[in-house]
Amino acid sequence: MDPRRNIRLLLEYNGTRYRGWQRQADAATIQQTIEEALERLTGESVALIGSGRTDAGVHALGQVASFRLKSTIPLKAFHDGLNSMLPPDIAVLSATEAPPEFHARKSALHKTYEYRILKRRTRSPLYHHYAWWIALHLDLEALAAAAAFLPGEHDFTAFRASGSDNKNPVREVLAAAWREEPGGWLSFTITATGFLRGMVRSLVGTMVEVGKGKAQPDRLAELLASGARHLAGPTAPPQGLYLVEVYYEKMVGRASRPPSQKATLE
Repeated sequence: MDPRRNIRLLLEYNGTRYRGWQRQADAATIQQTIEEALERLTGESVALIGSGRTDAGVHALGQVASFRLKSTIPLKAFHDGLNSMLPPDIAVLSATEAPPEFHARKSALHKTYEYRILKRRTRSPLYHHYAWWIALHLDLEALAAAAAFLPGEHDFTAFRASGSDNKNPVREVLAAAWREEPGGWLSFTITATGFLRGMVRSLVGTMVEVGKGKAQPDRLAELLASGARHLAGPTAPPQGLYLVEVYYEKMVGRASRPPSQKATLE
């Protein structure tokens, strides 16, 4: 049994300036930035484990991370102390003691991502880094019809990025829905047991082609069955994607239970 403390962090970050979550030798990342702040705070070299690896430019409202250390400093220091050391685009929302067996990635049951689109005639300087701007008309009923094919267990080979190291392309989608909001906003929310690299952005890119009338909604079903990545639509840009919540046996994130299975336009 590892005698060190196991600390769990709930994080929010703006991914614009970073080359994604995972530490890299030649670029700033979320993991590296937090690990360096932890070392300054505790005097220990800490290996931070995230629930998943968000890509460059992707944001998080509820990323979960865990790490082990010997230090006996109070939990309040991991919240207040880290936030005083981290840059303005990364924040610790909460810090808690986790049971010894907790692992931010392996203990996760499922996750929710949201993709945001700003659909209006003129681009937005304010939301340039936080949404995909689309000036063309999108058929919302067609988007919902395409999303209806997603709930259930499928092989998502057609929607994985090149270079993905996931050996098993099968994932179970628990819920998928498009929602329209005032001001020209559209959002796609998806909850699944896991995600392949680039999966959500590829799904959104293909569904946007459906929304533009360039493909029929059943294109999603055809791609799931065929696994033909080259027939899928373009990958949506990263700035519209947000990791919203990670679900565990005992909830850590922002809701008490996962959403019910659905694939509708709300």
